[in-house]
Formats: sequence, C-alpha cells, structure tokens
Amino acid sequence: MKLRNIIYSALAVSALALTSCSDSYLDEKMYSNYGTDVADVEAKLIGLHYKYGALWGMSSRQGFTGIWQDGTDVGAPGDTEGVEVPFFQYGSLVSDNGGVSFLWENLYSMINSANIVINTEGVDPAAKGEAEFFRAYAYNLLVTLWGPVPLITESKAVPRTDFTRNAVAEVDAVIAADLNDAIANLPEVGKTKTQNRINKDCARILAGEAFNRMGKYSEAEAAVSATINSGNYKLISERYGKYLSEAGDYYSDMFRWHNQRRSEGNTEGIWVYQMEYNRDVTGGTIDNPQQRRNWVAAFHKIDGMQNADSIGGRGNGRLRLSNYVKYGIYEKGDIRNSNHNIRRILYYNKPNWSGSVWVKDGFKVDEGTAGATKISVKTGDKAYWTVKDTLNVMYPHTTKWGGYDPTDDFGYALVKDWPLMRLADAYLLRAEARIQQNNAAGAAEDINVLRDRAFKQYRAETGNADAGKVTAAQMNMDFLLDERIRELVGEENRRYTLCRTGKLAERVKMIMDHWAEGTESKKITGFDASKHCLLPIPLSEIQLNKDADLQQNPGY
Repeated sequence: MKLRNIIYSALAVSALALTSCSDSYLDEKMYSNYGTDVADVEAKLIGLHYKYGALWGMSSRQGFTGIWQDGTDVGAPGDTEGVEVPFFQYGSLVSDNGGVSFLWENLYSMINSANIVINTEGVDPAAKGEAEFFRAYAYNLLVTLWGPVPLITESKAVPRTDFTRNAVAEVDAVIAADLNDAIANLPEVGKTKTQNRINKDCARILAGEAFNRMGKYSEAEAAVSATINSGNYKLISERYGKYLSEAGDYYSDMFRWHNQRRSEGNTEGIWVYQMEYNRDVTGGTIDNPQQRRNWVAAFHKIDGMQNADSIGGRGNGRLRLSNYVKYGIYEKGDIRNSNHNIRRILYYNKPNWSGSVWVKDGFKVDEGTAGATKISVKTGDKAYWTVKDTLNVMYPHTTKWGGYDPTDDFGYALVKDWPLMRLADAYLLRAEARIQQNNAAGAAEDINVLRDRAFKQYRAETGNADAGKVTAAQMNMDFLLDERIRELVGEENRRYTLCRTGKLAERVKMIMDHWAEGTESKKITGFDASKHCLLPIPLSEIQLNKDADLQQNPGY
C-alpha cells in the first residue's frame, strides 16, 4: 500500500486535521490525539464526514459502485469498468482486488480518525457520539463483509506489524457500546449544528441493522421504534417541492435534486449526505462520485436524445437491474415501479428533432429487416433502441441517482445529495426484527404502512382499497428482502444487506437458476458459498503484518 496523507476538509472551519499513515492502514499513525479545542474537535468530526464521502464517492474506479450490487439479486453488469467484474464472475475474486482493498483501507482510516475524537479527554458527549457512530458504522461493515477483523480502539503512537483478527463477538461488543452511547448523546433531528450532521436517529437506524445481524432482535426493534414513534418524520405521500409543475409523483419527488433535504420539504429523510458540504471550500471536494454514471443508462447515445434533468442527466450504463428486479417483484399499481421511479420508457427530447426508425417486436432494427416496419418519429414520441442497446444504452433503471448539472453536460461529477437513511428503512428494519421474533402480524403492519403509501394512487384510481395489502401469512425473510428491493433499490448496499441477513448464497443461487442474464458474459458464474460470503483480507495487509499471522479467509 502506498504511503499517503489523508486530509480532512472543513466547511466552516479553516483548521485542517492532518493524518499521516504508514504502509498499512491498520498502522495509521495519529497526531494531536488529545486536542480539546472545540474547533479542533469540530474539524476532526467534519473530517469523518469527508472520509465517508471519499469512500463512497470514489471515481478512479467507476465500477466500485457496482461491486455492491452486481452478483446479487439486484444488480447485473452493464458496460463494466473492470474492478466490479470479480463480483459476478466470482472465480476471479482474489485478495489483491482494488475494490476490496479500497474499502478495507478507508474503513480503518475512518476508525482511526474516530478513535482520536473518542479518546480525547473532556470531549463533548455529542461530539464523542458522532465519532462513535462512524466507528460503529465502519466496524459493522467490516465484520459483516469479512468476519473476524482486527479491533483497534486506541490511536497509536508507533507502527505495529502484529495485528491479529478479533472474534466477531468482541467487535460486536464495541459496536453495541458505541451505538448505545451515540443514541444517548447525539442531538435530535433539527438540533444538530447543521442539518447534514449525524443525529440520534441515524444511530438508531444503524443499531437496527447491527442488532438484527447480531440476533439482538428486541434491541433492534426498540431502536427503530424510537425513531418511528418520535413524531419527527413522516412518509412522503403527497407531491411537494420544486418540481410540482413537472411530470413526476410523490415518491420520485424525494430523489430530485433540491428536493432531498429536510429544509426542502423532505419529511422522510433521516441522513441525507449533502454534496455541497465539501464543495465550497478549497480542497474540499470528495472526488467525483459515480453513482449516476453507474445507475443511469447511456441513452445519450440514442439519436434524438439529449441530456436533461428530467431524464436523469448523462449516464454510462455500467450497472443494470437484474431480471428479477425488472420482471419478478413488482405488483400492478406499485408507485415505486412507475416510469418516474423505474424508467422503462423514453421519449425523444431533442428540440425540433425528427427522423425515422425500423421497428420489430418493439425494438429498433436495421433497415429492411424482415417483418420490420418503418415509422416516422419526432420530439415527444416514444424512443426506440436495439436489443443490443439493452446492455448499456437503455434498459429499465432506477431514477434515484439521476440529475443534471447544466455546467457539466458531460456529467463527470454527481452533484445531488445522497439518500442514505429514511423513515421507510426504519419500518423495514422493525419488520425484520418482528419476523425474527415470530411476530408476523406486527411485521405485516409495518410493511402495510409502506404499502399504503406505495399503492395510494392506484387504490384511488381503481377503488380497490385492498390493493397491495399484505397478510401475516406472507411474512418471512424472503418477502422482507424483496420489499427492501422494492423500497430501497439503488439506495441500500445490497451485498452488505444479503451478507448481514445470511442470504447471499441463497439469493445468488436463485438468480443463477431462475433469473440468469441472457448474455453469457453478464451471467453470475463461479460462486462458492463456502468462500464468497466473505471478502478476502487484502493481500498487502497480510504481507505487511510480519510479526503476527493475519489469517486469510478460507478459500482465498
């Protein structure tokens, strides 16, 4: 691993907290560990937000986003960049994979930075709670994706090369303590220093995930119930905000740029990562996040189309939805599957454009193809594309990451905020906890809260008041996982969710057996349930750890 410096950038604080690290990220050396100056602590906390953004905003490997969706029940590869390929062609996943190393490195960097604040004498409890949230977040990802990992709770004065892996139970004890402390000491939503900072409900949602994974289902239920019952949030069920005069629906409104924040009318958002948080200071950008370029199709390649905010800006089509998501899980009338949310239809939008296409079976074909019909098309008409185009140019895709910056027509950077936690997830986590406690009726109640929103419009149009309602008899973990797709597709890290619930192997097998891609190079292959439910420890960490055995996961 290369020697590098990690710089924290603060929005309203000019101080920079500088962290120098050695060859291994487990060995990151910390300075000024006990500075109690408020501005110093604040800079370190903002640095943790910066680190989070730098992790999930990586652009040097555009396929990093696809790692967490491809090779699961949600994602299918499009025009791949490369780093994500071993996560659906599992036989090629090795311990020096760049995506694996990047996540490991950045999570331990986050932990080391959090340790500084947590171990600062006399630090404000709310500041400590914010740091504990990030440490718990990082360790929860580590144990979910790797199993036993080195546990570091103190910042280090000298380099170490003798790390060993701590049992998951030991790491979980730290996660639980951090989250309970964070919940107790973080401010309520609306009372944080700025609206994008961590509030106690962020910690409660993370606790719901972590405690469900640990098997502490009653604690998970209690944590998210506090958020649900707080009265501070409300599911969006009416149109609002900036785009009322444009086509859309109340669900899609939540994910439009300038509509995502609490101050902009989003009563559902719990943690919305604000891109401007780091954009307005020198050195404060967090690379150029690639979520839009992954999730949005490359329909700019279709003659008669141009980039626009209304259709999501310019995508690269690197990440597609699986056949299961496209064709297997949505019921008629579910607003989460409307064309405003899962875009399946395009309309030519280039001004004053007209042309002609040959069409057969709904797809564009070569001129003169047997059985094809030549039709005239113009601006506003339904667009056509070839069968081959469905691998990259146009396919059903979530609109949650779409956005257009008129100063960046090429669409290199993502400028919109990131939806990370919202009230709907609290209901899903509580339903999960209730299923695991054999409270199927309670789980159905939670799911029906979301379905009342999802089928509201359809019920009004059809007069069928029961459309979309579920019963206790339907409640099991497979239904819960499907509902998480319907509600959170594009938002949740699906690989993490399937590993957290112990369902990765089952879901991969389901896709391989029943929903496989038609193109050989896009199919899931080589999955070994005894190996691939955990990631490999980065090879560089093992090699640098010369004074102890940092054991590799089985099979790598």
